[in-house]
Amino acid sequence: MDELPLLRQTKAAYGAEYEKHFFEQYKLYVEMADRVSARRILANSFFVGVHTALITAFTVLLKEKVLQPSLVGLAPFLAVMLLCFIWWRVVYSYRQLNSAKFKVVHALEQMLPVAPYDAEWTAMGRGTNARLYLPLTHVENWVPVCFGLLYLLLAITLYRV
Repeated sequence: MDELPLLRQTKAAYGAEYEKHFFEQYKLYVEMADRVSARRILANSFFVGVHTALITAFTVLLKEKVLQPSLVGLAPFLAVMLLCFIWWRVVYSYRQLNSAKFKVVHALEQMLPVAPYDAEWTAMGRGTNARLYLPLTHVENWVPVCFGLLYLLLAITLYRV
C-alpha cells in the first residue's frame, strides 16, 4: 500500500492528548465512510424510483400510441438513457470515494493496536475473489445498464409498431 500522508505532528509535539485525539479522529473518519455508503444507497433508491416510474410511463405512452416513431418520439428515450449513464457514473464515483476512504482507514489501522477493517477485507479476499465477496458496487453498476436496456427495448418497440 502506498504511504499516505496521515500524520501532521509527532506525539511529542502534539502533547498528552495525542492518542485520545488520534482514536477519536479514527472513529469519526470511519463514521464518515459509513455515511458515504448511506448516501450511495439513498442515491440508488432515488434513481430506482425515478426509473421505475419512467418505465411505467413510457410503457403506457407506447401502448396508448402517444409516442410516435419520429425523432421527437425518440428524444425522451435518449434523455432517459442519458439519465441512466449519469446514474452509472454516480455509482462509479461513490465506488471510487469509498475505495479511497477505506485505504485511509486501513492506513490509520496500521497505527492502532488492532485492524478490524483490514482483517475483514483480507478475509473477503480483498474483493478479488467473487466467491468470497462480490463488492456491491460491481453489482450496482449493472442496475442502470439494465434500465438503459429496457429503455432501448421500449424505443425499438416504438419503431416496430
